[in-house]
Amino acid sequence: MPLPVICVPEGEIAAAGLSQAHEGWAKANEFTGKAGKLLALPGAEGGIEGYLFGLGVPADRSPLILGLAAAALPAGSYRLEGAFGDPTLAALGFRLGAYGYDRYVKAKERPTLELPEGADAAEIELLVRSAFIARDFVNTPANDLGPEAFERAIVDFAREHGAEVNVIRGDDLLAENFPMIHAVGRASTQAPRLVDFSWGDPAHPKLTLVGKGVTFDTGGLNIKPGNSMALMKKDMGGAANILGLANAVIDARLKVRLRVLIPVVENAISGSAFRPGDILPSRKGLTVEIGNTDAEGRLILADALALADEEDPDLIIDMATLTGAARVALGPDLPPLYARDEAFARSVLEHGAAVDDPLWAMPLWPGYDRLLASKIADVNHISSGGHAGSITAALFLNRFIKKETDWVHLDIFAWAPEPRPGRPFGGTDQGIRALYYALKARYGTI
Repeated sequence: MPLPVICVPEGEIAAAGLSQAHEGWAKANEFTGKAGKLLALPGAEGGIEGYLFGLGVPADRSPLILGLAAAALPAGSYRLEGAFGDPTLAALGFRLGAYGYDRYVKAKERPTLELPEGADAAEIELLVRSAFIARDFVNTPANDLGPEAFERAIVDFAREHGAEVNVIRGDDLLAENFPMIHAVGRASTQAPRLVDFSWGDPAHPKLTLVGKGVTFDTGGLNIKPGNSMALMKKDMGGAANILGLANAVIDARLKVRLRVLIPVVENAISGSAFRPGDILPSRKGLTVEIGNTDAEGRLILADALALADEEDPDLIIDMATLTGAARVALGPDLPPLYARDEAFARSVLEHGAAVDDPLWAMPLWPGYDRLLASKIADVNHISSGGHAGSITAALFLNRFIKKETDWVHLDIFAWAPEPRPGRPFGGTDQGIRALYYALKARYGTI
């Protein structure tokens, strides 16, 4: 029999329907319903009859607050009682908070939840699986998820979902006109590659997703200091989250013809590494001066975005762990969103706020295009000076997509440096739920 988790808003312990003994126990332990607080309720024979869980005050409450309960509860089966609110969001928060990455340690049993009445089981399962796909990929270290292993995983994902998949590897990238993907990845012992898969009815609107797949980033010849390199297994977090989003799109059977493009490289150091000052050709035909080899992600994205744009899709979305400047501006929890269509951007932001997947709109400010000027090439891929780094990175990508194409860019962190509701420490999903609900509203389902 599942144990009850009784959800109590702050200051409302008297209205929780507790027995006199349990209410006295709560008061003795100073449980007031403060957000995230968990208190075991003793049984008459020395066991545990259930738990109280604090929801906090409504104005400060995350829709996924039950994730903190799942993170704190011991293994076992539970059911929700009390004022937990929307059953789907409550259950989703619990399930997301129960995540753990056990690949390299003995697997730990996690708490499970009996879905509350009215919860949308299919939607919860879809969103949980999508988030866990992203988290598992980001948490896996580069020795087990280099370009070759990541390609295999993406191909397996595509085939599992009934998608058609094609891969271009190594020097074939040059023959097929992806020179910047090749340049960034050529120093690694594992060849660079572009994974391309498609799903859905070709008659439906074309939705193309592009993810930055740098499996490890040393910084190249502009090598990162050790403390900056420590988390660079997560530099494929954009691709990981794009795969999570693709899973949601396909499982929900959105009315789109989906295409996913993931350039996969390791930014390594060897005699064949690209250099600061190099001038690279690009698929778009623009020449690009290399200002710093540690800004490699925008180069591989630019070639992939140019390909995406060639078939005139209805919408292109890219996700990338692109700039430290985004973290300086907005921190790790709030990724910037750049969009050409303000109405769609509002939809993404509103849907994200409703499901605790926050984003913040940033401008594609044309006045900063001058910061990307080069004296010897069409464009420099980094800005002169240290200002507006996330914006100028977005403006660089902006040059590789036709002006009439609808395009959205997310500069994500893909890492939770401390646990939050529904997001344990470590590799995390960002933007998946916000984009999924906005796409669902835009296109509908089959």
